[in-house]
Amino acid sequence: MGSGISKVLTLEQLTPVKDLVIVGDGPAAEEIFQYCEEQTVRGYRFRGVFSDRALDGPLATHRKGDLAAVKSFVLKNRIDILYCALPGTQKEAITDLMEFCERNTVRFRVIPSAESFIPAVKTTDLEFHGSVPVSKLRKEPLDLARNRVIKRSFDIVFSLLVILLVFSWLFPVLAMLIKLSSRGPVFFKQMRLGRDNRPFACWKFRSMRVNKEADLVQATKNDPRVTTIGKFLRKSNLDEMPQFLNVLLGHMSVVGPRPHPLRLNDQYRDVIDKYMVRHFVRPGITGHAQVNGFRGETRTPELMERRIELDIWYLENWSFLTDLKIVLKTVTNMFGKDPNAY
Repeated sequence: MGSGISKVLTLEQLTPVKDLVIVGDGPAAEEIFQYCEEQTVRGYRFRGVFSDRALDGPLATHRKGDLAAVKSFVLKNRIDILYCALPGTQKEAITDLMEFCERNTVRFRVIPSAESFIPAVKTTDLEFHGSVPVSKLRKEPLDLARNRVIKRSFDIVFSLLVILLVFSWLFPVLAMLIKLSSRGPVFFKQMRLGRDNRPFACWKFRSMRVNKEADLVQATKNDPRVTTIGKFLRKSNLDEMPQFLNVLLGHMSVVGPRPHPLRLNDQYRDVIDKYMVRHFVRPGITGHAQVNGFRGETRTPELMERRIELDIWYLENWSFLTDLKIVLKTVTNMFGKDPNAY
């Protein structure tokens, strides 16, 4: 019991271990290797280098294979960061690696040089690993430990307040109404993907009659599966309240991209550009897309694409003030008329 409480209340590690590989070779690649070896205590763990030619120097004993082998290695070993040190003459290979990383929630880093090629993206961010400049595809404020501390602290405090002050007395009332509305459990549990593609069980109050299509078909307007109390729960967002327990357990955040059912991830990951990038951060009970009109059913790929754009904007522009604004707007929307709340 004590260890369970400790797990809930302990902040996430400020420097979680990040496994990385290097693709390519040369002096810059060797410097990145040395930097990561020296910074192991800060969370970097070097897993190997991939090159089409034999290597010498400090990287020689760490060669895992050629460029053709890197993708399977990354997926099998859940690599977090891929450093690309390929020359600019290999533009197609660099672009292919970047797109692979974006589809599989792997952070892609380019080690610039005089002849290097950096894929065209809307924004890039340059940082130094020791003396080596490294180009990132986007700014991620939550890469900084102090920002993660602020966000996680808010998650824990806010969730505890909601559970103690609201959920504790509202739960037995809603549980009774749900049980009276139809046969079945009080809670609905569905597997979702969390940060870095780690699956978790997402909890909600059950708002539908028990049916075989719950994991296959999105809720639609006037959906016959939704119970009378379920309509109220969905419209008021109260069906999401059990997810504050997910927040305490570290699966979710109060604010972040909404976690999609696994089926939707499979449907859109190869269709919508940067779809899986949203999994670089914890999913949220509410999010930037949801308070800006993209809540609930996504009937077309265009609607889903717009939602993803808003999710990535949040990832690249996070601030504590932004989280507070989204929470406030979520609360005000609960008492308004949201056409997508069904």
